Amino acid sequence: MAGAEAPCGLRDELLCSICLSLYQEPVSPGCEHFFCRRCIAEHWRRQEAQAAPARDCPECRRSWAEPRLAPSLKLANIVERFAAFPLDALLLRAAPRRDRDRDPASARACAKEHGRVQLFCLSDRALVCFFCDEPALHEQHQVTGLDDAFEELQRELKEQLQTLQDSERGHTEALALLQHQLAETKSSAKSLRTTIGEAFERLHRLLRERQKAMLEELEADTARTLTDIEQKIQRYSQQLRKVQEGSQILQERLAEVDKHAFLAGIASLSERLKGKIHETNLTYEDFPTSKYTGPLQYTIWKSLFQDIHPVPAALTLDPATAHQRLILSDDCTIVAYGNLHPQPLQDSPKRFDVEVSVLGSEAFGSGVHYWEVVVSEKTQWMIGLAHEAVTRKGNIQIQPSRGFYCIVMHDGNQYSACTEPWTRLNVKSKLEKVGVFLDCDRGLLIFYNADDMSWLYTFREKFPGKLCSYFSPGQSHANGKNVQPLRINTVRI
Repeated sequence: MAGAEAPCGLRDELLCSICLSLYQEPVSPGCEHFFCRRCIAEHWRRQEAQAAPARDCPECRRSWAEPRLAPSLKLANIVERFAAFPLDALLLRAAPRRDRDRDPASARACAKEHGRVQLFCLSDRALVCFFCDEPALHEQHQVTGLDDAFEELQRELKEQLQTLQDSERGHTEALALLQHQLAETKSSAKSLRTTIGEAFERLHRLLRERQKAMLEELEADTARTLTDIEQKIQRYSQQLRKVQEGSQILQERLAEVDKHAFLAGIASLSERLKGKIHETNLTYEDFPTSKYTGPLQYTIWKSLFQDIHPVPAALTLDPATAHQRLILSDDCTIVAYGNLHPQPLQDSPKRFDVEVSVLGSEAFGSGVHYWEVVVSEKTQWMIGLAHEAVTRKGNIQIQPSRGFYCIVMHDGNQYSACTEPWTRLNVKSKLEKVGVFLDCDRGLLIFYNADDMSWLYTFREKFPGKLCSYFSPGQSHANGKNVQPLRINTVRI
């Protein structure tokens, strides 16, 4: 067998020419050919039955009168190694191209000069020498020829390269996005620092103005009170001197022991006492300390309230848009679902006919606005904004692409933003009051827990056209659930 023989040629060398199978106990009758011990013995028994004078080799026809079979342990080991490799058919396909068609560097010579390595174990990712490597090591492995292994690994590596290239593009795009977000965040933070600074500076300015006004008022009250007191002191001091003079006159008259003189002076006594007797009718006005004590911070806050913007607006509901099942209060600030028959309201393009909804009367097209809605004790509601021209007939999908920007309470205790799909909100405790802030110019709609002004959700949109506040109290149930109304919270100072 030549060292560079292809595996299919190697197999031919390991086949018994009588049974055409791999050698079983290979033996030689004395020439260069080998046969299975059983096969050559059977061949010779047939010759003996035919009374042949000698025993011959089926290959070269050399004959012997008394042949002796010589076993070949080396050949038996080779056959055993060959048979131990899995996928015998694979070995038949593992033959490389002829040497003239191959790059000499594409095959590796075995260290023991067994020729070029012809097999590759895909499981171990290793070249396999048929003669050197233990077959048992690869018994359950995927073994193939070099050409097939080359093509398979080329395919795998190309797939990995494609995956890496896709990952590279993804990471490049992600980094570009992150760089954009980094710059945008820095810019937003700078803008927000300015906004916060301006808001607090306005409050500081208002506080300083209130402080100055209050101190000026205190000074005026103090000056007025002090002047009044000083004038009274001067007046009462003068009266006191006259009273003291009258007292002295009376004491002198009472000290007269001569009856004739005492009585003679009585006539002039009244004249001398004129202007000397004054009643003490002092009216004392307390200094107005109550104006500057008590719940001073609350008093200041209430005085500031008129200058703070925005504050909860006194919105009203538009009855022309209300579903027939909805009942509005007289002042159009409360809406509830009615379990009785629908109200006999005239239908119009403005009115919702399926969704139990109602819009606010005012449409917002610019500026900043804020309002609050009381939602306590309800198990279902939806509030937010809607485009002025939204569809109001039939079943409506409440989502931004349809012109609605809302949050919803559903299933009794779940809160979501009506995005596509819905976004679950992280609400730690049941909402009692919801704040809605709209900045038309910046395209911001922000929802808050109005009790502590904690953030709930933000819509960032380029709002086309004007927007109206949107309210849906949801349907109430016969078991008494969700019967409470939605109420616009108006802060009165």
